[in-house]
Amino acid sequence: MNPKLTAERLERGAIVYIRQSTPGQVLHHQEGRRRQYALEDQARQLGFQRVSVIDEDLGRSGSGLVERAGFQQLVGAVCAGAVGAVFCLEASRLARNGREWHYLIEWCGMTETVIVDPDGVYDPSLLNDRLLLGLKGTMSEFEMNLLRQRSSAAIRQKAQRGELQFGLPVGYVWTAEGRIEKEDLRVQQALAMVFSKMSELGSVRQVLLWFRREGILLPMRSRDQPEGRTMWGPAVYSALLRLLSNPIYGGAYAFGKTKTRTSVIEGRARKTEGHKKPRAEWTVLIPDHHCGYISWEQYERNQTRMAANVHMKSRMEAKAGRGGRALLSGLLRCRRCGRMLYVSYSGSQGMVLRYQCKGAHMKQGDPRCVSFSGLRVDRAVAGEVLRAIGGNAVEAAVEAAEKMRRHWQDQRRAVELELEQARYEAKLSARRYEAVDPDNRLVAAELEARWNAALKKAQELEARLRDFDVGTKMPAIPDKEILLSLAQDLPAVWNSPGTEAGLKQRIVRILVEELVVDVDEEKKEIELLIHWAGGRHSELRVSKRGRGQPGQATGMEAIEVVRRMCGKFADGEIAATLNRLSLRTGAGNGWNAQRVYGLRRHHEMPNEVSKAENRTVTLQQAAARLGVSELNVRRMIEQKVLPATQVVPSAPWEIPPDALNSPAVHQAIDSFRRRRRPPTPPAEESAPLFSES
Repeated sequence: MNPKLTAERLERGAIVYIRQSTPGQVLHHQEGRRRQYALEDQARQLGFQRVSVIDEDLGRSGSGLVERAGFQQLVGAVCAGAVGAVFCLEASRLARNGREWHYLIEWCGMTETVIVDPDGVYDPSLLNDRLLLGLKGTMSEFEMNLLRQRSSAAIRQKAQRGELQFGLPVGYVWTAEGRIEKEDLRVQQALAMVFSKMSELGSVRQVLLWFRREGILLPMRSRDQPEGRTMWGPAVYSALLRLLSNPIYGGAYAFGKTKTRTSVIEGRARKTEGHKKPRAEWTVLIPDHHCGYISWEQYERNQTRMAANVHMKSRMEAKAGRGGRALLSGLLRCRRCGRMLYVSYSGSQGMVLRYQCKGAHMKQGDPRCVSFSGLRVDRAVAGEVLRAIGGNAVEAAVEAAEKMRRHWQDQRRAVELELEQARYEAKLSARRYEAVDPDNRLVAAELEARWNAALKKAQELEARLRDFDVGTKMPAIPDKEILLSLAQDLPAVWNSPGTEAGLKQRIVRILVEELVVDVDEEKKEIELLIHWAGGRHSELRVSKRGRGQPGQATGMEAIEVVRRMCGKFADGEIAATLNRLSLRTGAGNGWNAQRVYGLRRHHEMPNEVSKAENRTVTLQQAAARLGVSELNVRRMIEQKVLPATQVVPSAPWEIPPDALNSPAVHQAIDSFRRRRRPPTPPAEESAPLFSES
């Protein structure tokens, strides 16, 4: 009988703590589990009558990063002094981190509880036993960390060669030779349809709705199914998002895309897995590793498009169109506060759209910055897009974007070279510091200070380079082939009645990055600054519709022209003047006599021409009275020989009848007639007296 197993300790009883860290060990490694359960018989052989077995922590890690109810139960029993001995197979079974191990030893020493393992009985209240237990725990922790480090290095090295096998998504399988190959033709056809619809529709949700509407099943792979078993079911948003976001389908081998985070909760470390890392921090990324369902360039475009579709997380950036009637939804930014404008729909059928900046109103209760109807703005921007796509605009946009990209690369290269120089100076300072005699403190201190300064400068440049990559957005080069095809087909596509609003939104987003908008209340105009793709900018002004004014109301300029001409000219002459001035009706149509009559009647303007009040003649009437052409009358007006006036530019001329009888007019008419008179032919020469014959 071991002297440390006193009668008091035997009377208090013993606890056998059983743990295996992973479910695989619990299911497939039964010998270790049997050895731990055999400790119960060993405890009874040593004289303990009451023996409790704690095995709630089977399959749980002892790293201290997961909750272990069994270990907490053990510590509670020890602290209460209700146990005389703790049986375990080895120290690593109790804890694989030093904090919990030493915490248990501390309480066992205070409550005079011994720890028993196959090597012996240890009393933590004794200094030598406590030292030995501490060494056992430290050695166990070191051993596990060393094994974990070796395993991680081996995994990383194999992954860098693209040979590490892991669970593949649906559509791919591992061959016996360790290569990644596609599955059967049905799976390939279904996945190819998913990527094709993503390129066509531009949104994961739209792809989901299309597959649901058509009733097409998609392949999926469940963890509960045997390896290689492919099931089929209706499309699910989360599955489509994972499929379109996975670089495996772009032909790339990717490993280490997620990381583990450790946080302290209620004084204990807690580990959570599956946190996505930026692509620059992935452990391994090997493009063109295997045959992909799409090219890597198409995969990159899909990621950019999906990132733009995330409205709730894109903060203050421009957002992608979501298929509504508003052409510019997600592209308008307020010039006053910098926030993106919201779009709202109203009316009985939701046909009336309105843009408004209400971010500050919703968050701080401040007044709305700007608010205006979206119909005229959408039409004006659409006209600018149709004009911009023609001519040499495509070549100019591509050239400007390429120039900005070269400028961005030159800036980054300058920072890289500066960082390289700083790293060299830091290494040089380190070599100088290591070469000096340590006893020469004056020189060593100076060299150490220089080394620290060089290291600090290198760290600052590294941070500057990271900020440059994260904060500076590299300009995207527009696809020249797409733009050239748009230049040929865009007007026909745009004006087609069957063209969807989502397609128009995607076309606008190819050419326009964003629009900065403000409202000039004095001039009743909406000011738009268009930021085109490639770095060019242009300004656009659109008249703002007044309160209570219908959306297709005729402009004030056209109404003023009609007001000034009515009573003097016929409706047909007024319509011709409006057309010459390029003024349109509220619906965007040209003018005729009937439309002018309707406008006059609506605004209660005078009716047809009153001949009693009309004391002038038109240019045509003056030409008939003078017997000359209309061109000659126009010349006399331009030379200020014949006085004439116009109500508005391009309106018919008004000429006083008395001015037609002035001497200057008749003199000018005589001059015109003399110019038209044919010249007198010269006299015939007399015949020669003698002929040559």
